Amino acid sequence: MYQDKLKQFKNLENLAGKAWEHAVAIDVLATTDIKDCSIECFHYQQMMELFFKHILETKSQFGAYSKSHKLQKLLEEVIANTQFRTDKTKYFMALQVITVCAE
Repeated sequence: MYQDKLKQFKNLENLAGKAWEHAVAIDVLATTDIKDCSIECFHYQQMMELFFKHILETKSQFGAYSKSHKLQKLLEEVIANTQFRTDKTKYFMALQVITVCAE
């Protein structure tokens, strides 16, 4: 499912391509009997982080992104530096859970 959402980045050698690779890993893990969710959370965290950084790298007027691993900070940067608009309060709790679980 996630690799389909990011399929336009399949095998690219940049941040978005790495996000796609983590999406593939998430899809593979979804079909296994692994009970420890931390490995899946790690791949979710990496997928989101790399995708947000890709957006910031390609859309920001500065071509840079935060070195922070805090997903909510990256989401705020995406919102500030692009035309992407959303109610970010809907995403903060999920992003924090993914980040804490991955750590």
